[in-house]
Amino acid sequence: MFLHPILVSRKPASHSSGSPSPRGEGAGGWGATLGLCLISFTAAAQQAPGLTLPALIQQTLAGSAPAVQARAAREGGYWAYRAYQAGYRPQLALQGVVPSFNRAIIPVVQPDGTTAFQSVRYNNSLLALNLTQNIGLTGGQVVVGSQVQRFDDFIRTEKRYNNQPFTLGLTQPLGYFNGLKWGRRIEPLRYQESQRQYLEDREAIAQRVTELYFDVLLQQVNAAVAGQNAQATAEQLRVGREKYALGRLSQSDLLQLELNLLNAQQAQTQARLDAETAAVSLRTYCALPADEAGTAAVPPLAVPAPAPALAVVPAEALAQARQHRAAVLAFQRRELQAARDVAQARGTTGFLATLTANLGYVNQAPYLLDSYLALQNQQQVALSFSLPLVDWGRRRATVRTAELLRDQTQAAVRQDERSFEQTVLTQASQIPALAGQARLAARADTLAQRRYAITRATYEAGRLSLTDLTLASAAKDLARRSYILALRAGWVAHYSLRGLTLFDFETQQPLAAE
Repeated sequence: MFLHPILVSRKPASHSSGSPSPRGEGAGGWGATLGLCLISFTAAAQQAPGLTLPALIQQTLAGSAPAVQARAAREGGYWAYRAYQAGYRPQLALQGVVPSFNRAIIPVVQPDGTTAFQSVRYNNSLLALNLTQNIGLTGGQVVVGSQVQRFDDFIRTEKRYNNQPFTLGLTQPLGYFNGLKWGRRIEPLRYQESQRQYLEDREAIAQRVTELYFDVLLQQVNAAVAGQNAQATAEQLRVGREKYALGRLSQSDLLQLELNLLNAQQAQTQARLDAETAAVSLRTYCALPADEAGTAAVPPLAVPAPAPALAVVPAEALAQARQHRAAVLAFQRRELQAARDVAQARGTTGFLATLTANLGYVNQAPYLLDSYLALQNQQQVALSFSLPLVDWGRRRATVRTAELLRDQTQAAVRQDERSFEQTVLTQASQIPALAGQARLAARADTLAQRRYAITRATYEAGRLSLTDLTLASAAKDLARRSYILALRAGWVAHYSLRGLTLFDFETQQPLAAE
């Protein structure tokens, strides 16, 4: 397990000139014991490569399930936008019914009004080539096409061709909801939002990895501290037994030392179990392979350096968030969708009409080539409409409901915008304070470790009670955990600010996808 950098490089604390050096059988080995303890942990920190936070984040972004889901969502947004763009481009389609054979007995109405049943056996095939173009401004559609139809009467041994080599048609809704116009305003926002959301998802993954990383790291530190405490308590018990044999320690204190050793051993076992339990979530989320034994334990994690102490101006962070965040586009999209729903409610009720016009050339002949000769003009114009006369307030209620939902959406967007701004400002303002807490926690950790070393040496010399030693040990453990928690808060806030602004304040550059 890695120690605090200051502790790893620190020499054992020496006594002041006014204090006598501990002597005797128990105290004489304390300085060497502490030195060997620090040297052994220093060697372990240098030999064990462990996992670092940046490497684990990159590994998770490369192949974990959340990263794959984020990339799939981004690709889905891209292809949805491609489908939207395709709706405004000409569409060429070949349609037909080939063959359409029918052999049956059908009723045929005679000129005198009676019905006769006749046997028929024919094939009626159709082949058409159409080029369609949507009109986004009006919601209409233009069709340019060509169609040929062949009818074969097998009973009379006849065939006919009905040929339309060129047709030009227009379908124009009047009063209907124009989805193409609203799509032109909404879909580009939705596409940009999906691309920005991918960047936010990556930062959210990095933040989640950071949280899980420090959860495991804290448990591993607890296990290391518990192991140190168990080793130190065993040494204290050995020295205590020597003192008890010399009559320099009471039986009550000796029993307390034995009890402390049992508690330290239990804490060490529990800490190891907690570390293995915490590693399950990290290994699952980051898609880490199982170790050789097939367990969920992870290698020792390196204690990261404190998060960058950035001088972030909250107003600047808010400006970057407004410029780069997907939420800003989402606010606009939600308001446009609410306005679209109102237009749709108005465009599906009330007066509705459809203008259909078609012109072209047509001819029929027994042979296909003859059907292209002496073409005749063909024109069709139709105006269909629907006007409800009595709907008992249905249209008014439908439109009013959509308007109320629009007003609710606008109010919710205003509230979300204020919450968005406050979250960014609060997170940006906390960065300096968290950096200061990390520095203070590091200093407190160093002082607590030195105090414990001095307290234990003084206890071995017989000038402090066991209670004082226990308190110093508890303070040492608490300072170490507090330092890890301060690092965790700093790094989580660091990635949270990146996700809230999509801006890297270290390089002063916007975040970009790979």
